[in-house]
Amino acid sequence: MTSFDIASLKARAEAAISVAREVGRAAAAFRAEALPETLAVESKGTQDFVTVADKRAEGAIRTALLDAFPEDAFMGEEGGGVAGEGGTWVVDPIDGTTNYIRGFRHWGVSIAFVAAGEILVGVIYDAAQDKVFHAIRGEGAFKDGTAIKASTTTDPGHAIAILGHSRRTDFEDYLAVSRGLYDRGIDYRRMGAAAIGLVRVAEGISDLYYERQLSAWDMLAGILIAREAGVEVSAPMLAEMIARGGPVVACTPGLSAELAFLVEAAGLSQAAPAA
Repeated sequence: MTSFDIASLKARAEAAISVAREVGRAAAAFRAEALPETLAVESKGTQDFVTVADKRAEGAIRTALLDAFPEDAFMGEEGGGVAGEGGTWVVDPIDGTTNYIRGFRHWGVSIAFVAAGEILVGVIYDAAQDKVFHAIRGEGAFKDGTAIKASTTTDPGHAIAILGHSRRTDFEDYLAVSRGLYDRGIDYRRMGAAAIGLVRVAEGISDLYYERQLSAWDMLAGILIAREAGVEVSAPMLAEMIARGGPVVACTPGLSAELAFLVEAAGLSQAAPAA
């Protein structure tokens, strides 16, 4: 099993930051000028789409990262791939494709690097802010180079949550979660992009991100960034996330006891306090 020192992880983070910003801005420019037929929207299922921009972005990310690190493996939402015995890039070229298609601002580019059962690098380009979030395991979380931290909210009556939902899960579960938050006085939003929801918790704008079923490329980068910002994150083990996806509960530490019902509902173990 290949080991990665901090210098090699920093090199990978820098490469991922550069390509995430480049392809994110290119996708935004393409969307701003595109006619509906230019987007070449294809349906993968009900409310599940892919565009030519997704495919171009993933191709550009794959080429840039594997040219720089040819020994690494690559898994992308659109092109597939499998985890390697060394390190693997796990990429969602446009997280929030439906938002992107319709012109909603909340979408992004999500790039994670994983090895030896750990998420080691996470990078997310946030189109709404034209900023790049990143984290290296054990090194903190940053937005365009400035350190970020989870909120200090402790009163649920002052909290804002972001919920995710897809047709892969029962809508009644989503309603039950919404009711649980409402009963505790917590306001909530739905944005349609898990990566962006997770960085909103990491930077302290929101106090919770919850979704019952995500794919690995939707959440790995955001999980690391949130954890490194001091967020308490509950999620399956990495191998399970890569194989089958799963739920994620990411909340500010001051509300972890109040929101323990979500961890239980998702069938997860309570997160240990983030370092």
